[in-house]
Amino acid sequence: MRVVTWNLWWRFGPWQQRRRAILSVLAELRPDVVGLQEVWAADGENLAGWLAGELGLHWMWEHTRHPRYWPERTGEHDADSGNAVLSRWPISDRATKALPSPRHAGRLAVYARLDTPGRPLPFFTTHLTSAAHASAVRREQVRTLAAFVAERTWRGAYPPVLTGDFNAWPDSDEIRLLGGYRTEPAAPGLVLLDAWEFAAPGTPAVTWDPRNPYVPDNSPGARIDYVFAGPGWGCSPWRAGDGPVGEVWPSDHAAVVADLTPPA
Repeated sequence: MRVVTWNLWWRFGPWQQRRRAILSVLAELRPDVVGLQEVWAADGENLAGWLAGELGLHWMWEHTRHPRYWPERTGEHDADSGNAVLSRWPISDRATKALPSPRHAGRLAVYARLDTPGRPLPFFTTHLTSAAHASAVRREQVRTLAAFVAERTWRGAYPPVLTGDFNAWPDSDEIRLLGGYRTEPAAPGLVLLDAWEFAAPGTPAVTWDPRNPYVPDNSPGARIDYVFAGPGWGCSPWRAGDGPVGEVWPSDHAAVVADLTPPA
């Protein structure tokens, strides 16, 4: 099962050229399921819906429910932003959870039950607060997120898969808390393994990369985008979308790809 997570950088920069580059990367990857963040919707069109149509995938999207944040950043007052799921398999159930945030209301997590040929898959994607100083906020978001995942993880389904832009380094308090195996779990009994723990040594891992012209000057490189999987999955992760497609970089983030081997 090929899983991808990718922050698509909304409608910033040359977005009309970028969306073609995004499509090119995803078409080459041929993913089974994709978690997307900063997905725009405007003028009756939705980027996730367009990608799904081009790729022949099912899809769902949920807007951030923050009427001012994105327009204030860009001046595009008729465009919205949200999280999305693309899936090779039908989506038979869905849910959304608002995450606590004192400043950027609208951060959320989305859930999709995917009817895979083996067993149902509880799949999630999210986008946490981005401020560098907001680790305490992200920890509260992680606690809410973990409870949301635990509530939709059931016996008989595959272990859950959680993707997203967490805006946090791997050794941060919020990521350790979410994993549940380096500190007390954020939800009782919930353990989520960082797919990158299974990567071959030396595999390029930075997803917020100073080589990318969309990343602000003097920003340190960091791995802030993740695929987490419940115990039992085998994982083989790598980056994608980490260079220009033609003359344009697809996004300010690189995508994370993980080939997951189902539990026995």
